[in-house]
Amino acid sequence: MNKIYKSNRNMKRFRRSLSVRIFRKYILTSVIFSVSMAVFLVISKVFLSRYIWYEDSMMYQLFHWIDRNALFTIIFVSVVGWIIIFFYYWLRTFRYLERLIYATEELYESEDLIHLPDELKEVENILNEIKLKIQRNERAAREAEQRKNDLVVYLAHDLKTPLTSIIGYLSLLTEENGISPELRQKYLSITLDSAKRLEDLINEFFEITRFNLTHITLELTKVNIKRLFEQIVFEFGPVMREKNLTCAIDAGSDLMIRCDGDKIQRVFDNLVRNAVNYSFPGTEILLRVKENADNIICVCENHGNTIPEEKLERIFEQFYRLDAARATRSGGAGLGLAIAKEIVELHGGRIRAESRNEMIRFTVVLPKAPATTGMSEDGISARKN
Repeated sequence: MNKIYKSNRNMKRFRRSLSVRIFRKYILTSVIFSVSMAVFLVISKVFLSRYIWYEDSMMYQLFHWIDRNALFTIIFVSVVGWIIIFFYYWLRTFRYLERLIYATEELYESEDLIHLPDELKEVENILNEIKLKIQRNERAAREAEQRKNDLVVYLAHDLKTPLTSIIGYLSLLTEENGISPELRQKYLSITLDSAKRLEDLINEFFEITRFNLTHITLELTKVNIKRLFEQIVFEFGPVMREKNLTCAIDAGSDLMIRCDGDKIQRVFDNLVRNAVNYSFPGTEILLRVKENADNIICVCENHGNTIPEEKLERIFEQFYRLDAARATRSGGAGLGLAIAKEIVELHGGRIRAESRNEMIRFTVVLPKAPATTGMSEDGISARKN
């Protein structure tokens, strides 16, 4: 409603401004014309008075009549001139209208910026703003369509491997009656692992689709960041023991952050999962938290193969994975870090990755006071653009 009111107000202001400019030009042109005619008549009288004219000459009779009726002549010629000038500017407004109609067609038919006469400069700026917005929306629509197509392609590709494995081993269990208990248990274990992987992949796809396509509401509460880290590390305990990994937490016991606890837990769950999957066996994972005047800075650091710079730039892209083997249990669908980035940005924060000398570090910067203008105390609405 405010946008419509503002647009109407701008159009009224422009219409008034354009009318004033055209009227001023009309008056100025008319005055110049009238003054020019008066000066021309005076100069003509002085010039013609130097010559001797015969009384029966048509030129003499014409100029003699003009001389006797000078005031009438000036008024008549001025009125005629004003009428001509008026119709000139009146027709010019129609040319403006034609130019505007053509410019509106250019909004969609051409990628070049619109150029209008100086008198329509304000309209030119408005139309170019609209044109740029249309182009941005078209690009966003194409990108959204591409993301949807990618989602379908990756979904079909990633779900096929565990599903094929489940069908294959269940078929073996059904068709082979004399299978040994040990082999049966092995097949069941592989089938269960494939089913769990299938569940993880489906959950990841649902999660990234929810963040991309739906209206997200952040339920902001006070969260003890050290306890959050301790809970996540505890959940990864069995997996870490398999690789002989340890985890150190460097955070103040009373450090609190206002955030959506469930979603921020998802962020650090993904980061710790990533650290566990790509750490060298027998190394330590470090979770460190510090603060400054405005932000809480969280660092997740592990020791593993150095990530090349060109891969670091793409590490937060959807479906991007460092390992090429999509069938690995640890690899996921390449959505964990993309989801983490979405959540952090919804909180008004930022996330970055660094890697050098067989060290991988993720840094999450979260504002101490997320923007809540116009929001309720118990929640903040957000949408990814």
